[in-house]
Amino acid sequence: MAARSASDVLDRLRQRPPNLWVDGEQVKDPTEHPVTRNGARSLAALYDLQHRPDLVDTMTFESPTSGDRVGMSFLVPETRDDLERRSEMHRVWADAHLGFMGRAPDYLNVNVMAAGVAADYFAQCRPEFGQNMANYFEHVREHDLALTHALTNPQVNRSKRDSELADPYIALGVVREQSDGVVVRGARMLATLPISDEILIFPSTVLQRGDDMVPYAMAFAIPNDTPGLIFQCREPLDRGKSHRDHPLGSRFDEMDAMVYFDDVVVPWDRVFLLGDVELANGAYGNTGAVLHMAHQVVNLKIAKTEAMLGTMQAAVDMIGSGQYQHVQEMIAETVIVLEIMKALKVASEAGATVNGYGVMTPARGPLDAARNYYPKVYQRLVEILRLLTSSGLVMIPTEADMSGPMGDHIDKYLTSANGSADERVRLMRLAWDMTISGFGGRQAHYENFFFGDPVRMKMALYQVYDRSACVERVQSFVADDAWPG
Repeated sequence: MAARSASDVLDRLRQRPPNLWVDGEQVKDPTEHPVTRNGARSLAALYDLQHRPDLVDTMTFESPTSGDRVGMSFLVPETRDDLERRSEMHRVWADAHLGFMGRAPDYLNVNVMAAGVAADYFAQCRPEFGQNMANYFEHVREHDLALTHALTNPQVNRSKRDSELADPYIALGVVREQSDGVVVRGARMLATLPISDEILIFPSTVLQRGDDMVPYAMAFAIPNDTPGLIFQCREPLDRGKSHRDHPLGSRFDEMDAMVYFDDVVVPWDRVFLLGDVELANGAYGNTGAVLHMAHQVVNLKIAKTEAMLGTMQAAVDMIGSGQYQHVQEMIAETVIVLEIMKALKVASEAGATVNGYGVMTPARGPLDAARNYYPKVYQRLVEILRLLTSSGLVMIPTEADMSGPMGDHIDKYLTSANGSADERVRLMRLAWDMTISGFGGRQAHYENFFFGDPVRMKMALYQVYDRSACVERVQSFVADDAWPG
């Protein structure tokens, strides 16, 4: 099929809709249902960028198997230049949604790429699983599919192991193997972008060791319309308001869902790992998938920070507050965040090395720093935008207000130093949707847990970061009484 267009994406969603449930009803057609329609169209619009004449070489490359143009996020990087080429593709998509689609398809595309090239890792479990993984990478690339995934088990009782719960299939687990595949039962969260084509189930957060955990060690992928697969969505953030009233929420509500597996049959050719806890725990790290995903995320957060900075400065210019020192200090603070993220991206590319599977892989240190830095600093960016706009986030009449009987009053009293009331309200609506709206609140919470619990993230960093050279240098210094002279 090669790189898809917007119409291709929407046609597949119409023909093979995922089994979505929202507000107590099933979504029959996600391209037309009020709470998913805009999200589906925003997703589809990303794919049209692959066909813009000025972006074709940025967004696509020739498939090594079919010769068709396929998405650049599927590129297997062999050089640092390849990583930079892929970065440009990530940035085009991220800029299009201002960094507010946390699970745009390129995120999992690089996951599938890294895992597919590292097929030998999965072959350690069973030889056929390695071939399955390689085949799936090619399948997703050649059909330009959009994926969602779900990593964690339901929050039922964190003090017990999954196998110790009253029902051992609260957490997603393998029920049995049979001739046509593996039967799985249970639930996973949090599937962002269920308005996609397929779901990739990779190992959950690190599994505890023990024979009782074997049923929970698995990796597979299936279409979102597979019988028995159900997406229970959260309350929508797109409530039918116009783009003018809800500039982000009306466009980019990706939706999040709990995923139920009611004795779902996973065909054997879609199984990548089964019953091996050690291999499951190492799947992301040992294939390099986590680093390629983090590389996409750094590009995403740069775009998001630029959008926040642009909104801050536009608001300051609008209301004429740029001469105040505290305003300049907060803008400068945001600039520092942006430049740190840009530097970490460059460092990850400059320090990239070829992994054991022949893939040029971004350096881990800068990416781990970014993954631990941004979730916390994002909360500060939201705070800065709120402080800079203050009451402007509250006094934001709707589109209906402005065209109604009070329109003349709004035009008079909501004008600003450097813009009309209409321009001011449009800008403040964007700032509101970035910060204190339902959409903005979800973004802040989501950022805080983007890669997992912040404390566990730092614990993991402590465990993997090599500090030995630093320690040796200090020990050598304190032991050398002769230096200098």
